[in-house]
Amino acid sequence: MPLSLIGLGTAVPQRRISQQEALALAPQIGNASPRQQRLLERIYQRSGVMHRHCIPLPDSGNPSTAERMRRYQPAALELALEASRLALKDAGIEASAITHLITVSCTGFGAPGFDLALIANLPLAMDVARTHVGFMGCHGAFNGLRVARAFVEADPSACVLLCAVELCSLHLQEGWNPDHIVANALFADGAGAVVAVAADGPGVGSTNKTGLQLVASSSTVLPGTEDLMGWIIEDHGFSMVLSSKVPSRIAAQLRPWLVQWLAGLGLTLPEIETWAVHPGGPRILGAVQESAGLQPGQIDLSTAVLRQFGNMSSATILFVLERLRTSPDLNGPCLALGFGPGLAVEAALLMVQKAT
Repeated sequence: MPLSLIGLGTAVPQRRISQQEALALAPQIGNASPRQQRLLERIYQRSGVMHRHCIPLPDSGNPSTAERMRRYQPAALELALEASRLALKDAGIEASAITHLITVSCTGFGAPGFDLALIANLPLAMDVARTHVGFMGCHGAFNGLRVARAFVEADPSACVLLCAVELCSLHLQEGWNPDHIVANALFADGAGAVVAVAADGPGVGSTNKTGLQLVASSSTVLPGTEDLMGWIIEDHGFSMVLSSKVPSRIAAQLRPWLVQWLAGLGLTLPEIETWAVHPGGPRILGAVQESAGLQPGQIDLSTAVLRQFGNMSSATILFVLERLRTSPDLNGPCLALGFGPGLAVEAALLMVQKAT
C-alpha cells in the first residue's frame, strides 16, 4: 500500500552563519599554523556549504558529552515542535488526529525524550503509538518512512507524524583528525517532519497541491565498507568516521544494486525522472551522479539544500522533499537515496500525485 506524504514541514535554529563565519568558529582555528590555516580554508571552501544554522554552543571550550546532551533536549524539542506544527498545518489536520508518532535522531539521547515532549506540547493523544529510530545516521528518515508505511499497511486508518531532529553542531570536534575537520565543515542543525497516511486513507482526497507517495523502499550494505563511516560516542561528544574512500565506493557499487532493485519493480534507471539525494557532501553527490549516469541539473535541489543549510544528517532529505514537492520540474517516478554507517544505502521510490 502506498504511503501518501500529505504534509511537510522543516525548521532550523535562528542562528544562521556563513561558511566563512563557521571557519572562524572552528575549534582548530586558534592554534593553526599558516599551513594548517590554508588546509582548513580549502576544506571549508570545498564543502559545498555557503550557510548553515546552529544552536548556541557551550562556552566551556571542549565540553563533555554530558554537557552537550544537556543542550540537546530543549533545543531538539523546540525544532521538533516547529517542524511538526508546520507539517500538520500543511496537511490540514489537527494534532489530535495523529495515531502514530515516529521520531528520528542520531545526535542526542534522553529519556523521557523529545517524543514524549511532543505529545505534551502539540498536543497529541496520550495513547498515540510512538516509535523512535535512533542512531542510524543520515539515512534515519528513510527508516522512519519505512516504519510509517508498515503502520498504514497494518491499519489503513492510521495517521502518522514522523519528525527527524538533528543537532550536529553539538559535536564539533577539536584536534586535527581529517574526518573531524571535514565533519565540522559540513554538518549543521535542523528538523523535518512529515504527516503521512495510506494512499486511500483520510485526508488524501481532492487536493490543490502536488503530493508524493512512497510506493517502495529498499536497503543494502555495500560489501567491504564497514570501516569507512561511523558515529562513535566518546567523552567529548560523538565522533565521526568519514573515510575519503566513501565517494569512490558509492560510485563503483551503487549502480548494480539500483539496477537490480528497480528491475524487480519493472523500472530502469533512465525511467527515473526526478532524484532526491541526501546531500552528504559534494563528493557524495558527485559519486551518485557518476554511478547513476545522471544529467547535469538532476540533483540541483540536493545541491541547493547543502549550499543553504549544510548536512543536517537524517533531517536533510525532508528539506529536499519539501522543496521537490513545489518544484515546477517535478515528475515521477522519483528516487530518493540516503547513506549511513555500514556503508548502508537506503532507497525510496516515490510517485508524484499532481494537484487536482
